[in-house]
This record gives sequence, structure tokens and C-alpha cells, in this order.
Amino acid sequence: MHQSRDDAAQVARVLAEALPYIRRFIGKTLVIKYGGNAMETDELKNSFARDVVLMKAVGINPVVVHGGGPQIGDLLKRLSIESHFIDGMRVTDAQTMDVVEMVLGGLVNKDIVNLINRHGGSAIGLTGKDAELIRAKKLTVSRQTPEMTTPEIIDIGHVGEVTGVNVELLNMLVNGDFIPVIAPIGVGANGESYNINADLVAGKVAEALKAEKLMLLTNIAGLMDKQGEVLTGLTTEQVNELIADGTIYGGMLPKIRCALEAVQGGVTSAHIIDGRVPNAVLLEIFTDSGVGTLITNRKHR
Repeated sequence: MHQSRDDAAQVARVLAEALPYIRRFIGKTLVIKYGGNAMETDELKNSFARDVVLMKAVGINPVVVHGGGPQIGDLLKRLSIESHFIDGMRVTDAQTMDVVEMVLGGLVNKDIVNLINRHGGSAIGLTGKDAELIRAKKLTVSRQTPEMTTPEIIDIGHVGEVTGVNVELLNMLVNGDFIPVIAPIGVGANGESYNINADLVAGKVAEALKAEKLMLLTNIAGLMDKQGEVLTGLTTEQVNELIADGTIYGGMLPKIRCALEAVQGGVTSAHIIDGRVPNAVLLEIFTDSGVGTLITNRKHR
């Protein structure tokens, strides 16, 4: 089937618009957090894989960090293991940790690797245990109510936070033209496994690699103001003001804090983008308008 002249002209316009961005980002590293919402349909999965392969083909270095909460929940349910959440984090006992490690490090990781490879990339799957890629320690959670004199420390099991990233391993893979795909399982000082929030892992990996961009795929159009309009081109100061005045609240706070920390830790810009939009990653990187919220320390894009 032949393209119409209008279609061909549209392709040419898109390529012309993309060219300055491609030139700007050649040789730069982009860390992409790929989660459940962008994995929901075959169309979205394939579009994500093509985006990543295209980036690598034009000389940009993508590093993928993935989640897998829904898939973990499904297998725990099938095994009749109950899940409890505290402040949005899954309480992870030894039995649950086994399932988390199987699902994230096995099933989900290899699915994404396979998908990227089928679209012409050379993806390689890793967990934080490989060459101690993600060193971690136990995350402590405390709660305090007005009646309590001291905060209560809550044990949420094998849930961790990142203490270090093996940058040499990632650089070796990236320089060898591989696309690293990382499952957010950390390893403790004594070899213990930790379940870590994938947004946090993506942020810490981006900081360690001094990445050009951190991209967090989510299930909303971006950060919205009180009128429902998507906000973008925000400085870190503006984001802090939006937190203070209550525009940013609830489930969006951890994601925004993760983006803020990354930018303050040396990442050039962080993006919160809608993973339900086909080619969302390419649209945000290579078009003038983008499709999400951009946060940066600089005043202009």
C-alpha cells in the first residue's frame, strides 16, 4: 500500500522536528521506568519496545528499569498468599520475597528483554544481584500519631532502599551496544534480597549514570494543576511550591519526590509521562510539545 502524499509530508515534518533533539541527545543516557500501565496491551508493549530500539539506533543510550506490581499480585493470589500494604509499599516476608524475585527477575524481566530483542535491539536482563548492580539496605518505616510520644518503627520485611549502583557494569553494557533491562531487586551486605520501588531504583540509577533524562511512565497525562491542565517545563522551585500549596498530593507525591531528587542529584531533566499513549517516550523526547511533565533545574527546555 502506497503512502499518500499528505502522509509522507507528515512523516517528513516529524523527522525534521525530531532532528535537533536527536543531535542534542546522541551519546547521552536516558533511564526509563517502565511499569504496569504501559504493559497493558500488546500495542503499548510493542510501541515501547520500538521506541527503545529506535533510540539506541540513533545513538542514544536507553537503560530500562521495570516494575511488575500487578503480575506479583496475580501470582500471590494464585498461591493464596495474602498481601498487605503500608504507605503504598508491599509488606514483604520471606515467602512473598521469593515470589517477588521469581516474577520480577524471571517472568517480567525476560518478557521485556524478549520484546526488545524481537524488535531488533540487544537487550540484556539484570537484577540488582548481578555483579551487585543495586546494593541495598532494609528500609525502615516509622509512623507517629498525635497521641504518640515517639514514632513507631514498622517492620515491612524485605523492602529496601538503594545504597549503591554498579556503574561500571552498566557502562560496559551500554558501550557494548546492549540495552540493560533492570528488575528492582537489591542485594544487601549479607546477600539478602530486597524488594525496592521501581521509581526509586530508576531515580538512583539515573543519578549514578549522570543521565540526561529520567522518564517515569505512569497512568496519568502528567502532573496537573487544579484546573486539570498538564503542567510542564517546571523548575525544582516551582515543584516545591506546588507541593506546599497542595496541588501535588497523594499518590503523585512519591513519584514527584523521586523526580526532584534525581534532578537535584545531577540528572538534567525528569519527565512524568503517560504510559498509556503509544510511542509516549519518543513523543516526549523528540517533539516540541512532548506528552508529559518535564522537571529541570534550568529555566528553559
